[in-house]
Amino acid sequence: MANFRRFQPDDLNKLSKCNLDPLTETYELGFYLQYYAKWPSLFQVAEDQHGNIIGYIMGKLESSPDVYRFSEHYLPWHAHITAVTVAPEARRLGIGKLLTEQIETAADANSAWFVDLFVRSTNYKAIAFYKSMGYSVFRVVKDYYGDHSSDPSQSSEDAYDMRKPMERDVKKEHIRADGDKYEVDPSDVW
Repeated sequence: MANFRRFQPDDLNKLSKCNLDPLTETYELGFYLQYYAKWPSLFQVAEDQHGNIIGYIMGKLESSPDVYRFSEHYLPWHAHITAVTVAPEARRLGIGKLLTEQIETAADANSAWFVDLFVRSTNYKAIAFYKSMGYSVFRVVKDYYGDHSSDPSQSSEDAYDMRKPMERDVKKEHIRADGDKYEVDPSDVW
């Protein structure tokens, strides 16, 4: 049984079980603390009965800067999942789903249009997981990652920008059925 709670700074020393997965991005300590300071309710952890962190999610609420309002790449008010990961021994227990649903609930409570996230195009298990939760590919961000998770001869890897519409998006204006055919450059993503 997992206990879900807000991240606390002393949890930083407990994230390593989750971050050992090669498909999980590991950030500098300051990055985690920035999320804790700016969006504390959207930084959640799951811990086991012994207090070990077995999963976490980092999210935020944002929109593109107003200077980009008339750009085709402008993002209106939305929730963004920066990271979600579950330790290998705790996978397939519904922890990732519960963590993701917490961000979605916060998104609806804050009148967000959608929840989005980026995932490596070769992370097939994660893509299937997100699709099972109602996310779809909105666009492909070419060469988004500066490394390749499964082919060391490649210098970069594409990301899928996946989205799930929230209650506010009644007309489903912020998703598209053929997003895997819509390619953008990393400079088009803010």
